[in-house]
Amino acid sequence: MRKARLIYNPVSGKEIMRNNLADILDAIEKAGYEASAFATTPEPDSAKNEATRAAKAGFELVVAAGGDGTINEVVNGIAGLKKRPKMAIIPAGTTNDYARALKVPRSNVKAAAEVIQKQQTVKMDIGKAADTYFINIAAGGSLTELTYEVPSELKSIFGYLAYLAKGAEMLPRIKPTKMRLVYEGGEYEGNASMFFLGLTNSIGGFETIAPDAKLDDGKFSLIVVKTANLFEIVRLITLVLNGGKHVNDSKVLYVKTSFLDASLIDTDKKMMINLDGEYGGDAPMSFENLHQHIEFYANTDEIDDNAILGTVDPEEKEAGIELVKEFEKIKDEDLDQDEQ
Repeated sequence: MRKARLIYNPVSGKEIMRNNLADILDAIEKAGYEASAFATTPEPDSAKNEATRAAKAGFELVVAAGGDGTINEVVNGIAGLKKRPKMAIIPAGTTNDYARALKVPRSNVKAAAEVIQKQQTVKMDIGKAADTYFINIAAGGSLTELTYEVPSELKSIFGYLAYLAKGAEMLPRIKPTKMRLVYEGGEYEGNASMFFLGLTNSIGGFETIAPDAKLDDGKFSLIVVKTANLFEIVRLITLVLNGGKHVNDSKVLYVKTSFLDASLIDTDKKMMINLDGEYGGDAPMSFENLHQHIEFYANTDEIDDNAILGTVDPEEKEAGIELVKEFEKIKDEDLDQDEQ
């Protein structure tokens, strides 16, 4: 029988994982896996190290249970391996952006585990920055720094309200940063309050920041906010909330790219890089999209068809190319006959 390892944060979601452990393991076993569990400890890289161990021990599935931070740590444990197990997630955090993107239930951990039984998966793109992997966002600039200033206790108790309150407090302090951003097909050099790379369409609990993001196309959604003016930023936030209309605004650069090189023009300044909501080092930094790198169980019945490309078999792709060539040849022959 295939083996699954549940890696869970015992203190996430007011100990909801600990209280539902038996039901979760039972749901995983009903999906055809022999399931076992590991409770993370306060030691650094606890979830990451266990994910690496389980993958090398031959476990076919690793289930990450907790907040987005726990999921990120588990991904970092397996993303660098040549042979990677499938992953599933059981959300028990504050925002649960990744669960939202994969349409995994966010209010019922047992129902989240039962998604595995549907046998539906998506080969997800993963981001890489230096030797660190990220699953949802990478960002830099003064507009992103509020995420570092919200105490973890407030995140747990107040969720979005904590971010909104801290964001309102920080907006007047936002200053422009002179950045150089080299991306696929272009370059931006100038002032910005933020650059932002998104892998999914669910960011901070909103689905309109990168409205047309795909989960598996090998592309980041790059957003550059080219202003630090308080009133313009508030206007852009309004456009975000109004259906993602910010992407067409002149103060925003919005493109798709498979990589990004981010640096500062003023080299004596500092720009902290945010990876999945946590401090990930300072610029300069390069980011790479790892196309369809990890296969996740997901509720694909509920994911918008436009958000998933799916995996194309190389032979099918080659056959498709040949078919197009044949059509082009026929079309050209018809044109030649018409001319005669």
